Amino acid sequence: KKMKEHKAMIEALRRGDLVVTAGGIRGKVTKVMDDADVEVEIAGGVKVRVVKGTISHVVSKTEPASGAN
Repeated sequence: KKMKEHKAMIEALRRGDLVVTAGGIRGKVTKVMDDADVEVEIAGGVKVRVVKGTISHVVSKTEPASGAN
């Protein structure tokens, strides 16, 4: 059950979400690269590429952009 929940959380990641990685790094998703990676800004202007599977927690979700269906 937990694996299904984690997979659903990973698939729902989008730009603007605040996340925590398995290594304890907090940051904001700035770009969803592909099925495996996301770009996370961990400090002003410091962006790292992170494997989606290492995202352990989504702290806050962003609202969908208006007009997005």
